[in-house]
Amino acid sequence: MNGLRVFLGVLTLLLLAGALACGEETPSGQKAFDANCATCHGTGALGTETGPPLVHGYYVPWHHDDHSIRRAVRNGVPQHHWFFGDMPPIVGVSDEELEQIILYIREQQRAGGIY
Repeated sequence: MNGLRVFLGVLTLLLLAGALACGEETPSGQKAFDANCATCHGTGALGTETGPPLVHGYYVPWHHDDHSIRRAVRNGVPQHHWFFGDMPPIVGVSDEELEQIILYIREQQRAGGIY
């Protein structure tokens, strides 16, 4: 039974990779992140000169949980951990987009070996 699960998991990943390689649409979480967050937090959430990387141990879910990300986007957040200055609220992000952004950030963190 475990072998079948592994096979199906690998097959799913291969199909997804093939779909992305064939130019299918970028996942919505990445689109929302790129449109609203990447200017400061960088492509793939790896940071820029104006904002910190979110693929970093400071942002693991048990230190900065999903609610803290929601609060930061909606209300802004004072500078801490880094020296980039305060983060302003991000206006115009829908609740659905915000949930997609959070999922994307967590996916990037897992892919980066953060947790």
